[in-house]
Amino acid sequence: MFTGLIREIATVKSFVGSKLTLKAKYRPDIGDSIAINGACLTVTEVLPDGFSVELSPESQKVLAIENYKERVHIEPAMAMGDRFEGHIVQGHVDTVGEIEKITNNGNSYDVFVSVDKKFIPYIVPKGSITVDGVSLTVNEVFEKSFRLTIIPHTMKETLFGSYKKGTRVNIETDMFARYIEHILSAKQKSNSPSWSEIDKISALF
Repeated sequence: MFTGLIREIATVKSFVGSKLTLKAKYRPDIGDSIAINGACLTVTEVLPDGFSVELSPESQKVLAIENYKERVHIEPAMAMGDRFEGHIVQGHVDTVGEIEKITNNGNSYDVFVSVDKKFIPYIVPKGSITVDGVSLTVNEVFEKSFRLTIIPHTMKETLFGSYKKGTRVNIETDMFARYIEHILSAKQKSNSPSWSEIDKISALF
């Protein structure tokens, strides 16, 4: 489990076959889970100046893999007792979105991201979303896209400052929205949810 708060921007040393090697200050242990651009991966080798992870063919197929060439966001998995900020992030990328437009508002930036229409039900206005591993709040949701408002600090301290129209990004939608939609869809095929089930859904929030 992750929070969507980036620990560090690491430098890609090499990416050959399924092995991605990063130069980073963070020192994990072999077997640790770490989110790289929002995708949960396992550390397979620890080096003096960084570490390596493996990306399966399936991972490479579903991620914006072109962004694993120069610099990447990294966040280690939460440890028991860590302070919880951001939001609950699983590190399971749902889809790849595309930056449509970035508007400078002076003290903030509006970032419009398009996604496959089928993922829109899992993107909630004023809810949370993870974009390349960064926990953000959704301001508006449209038929095939959504709008984020990003402060200058985030633009400076993350890779968002380098994004432009056409940049592809890893998207993880809100976990609770996915679960609730799944429960309600299953119930629609059978019958309406019971009050106890509705209470359980409400308790998630």
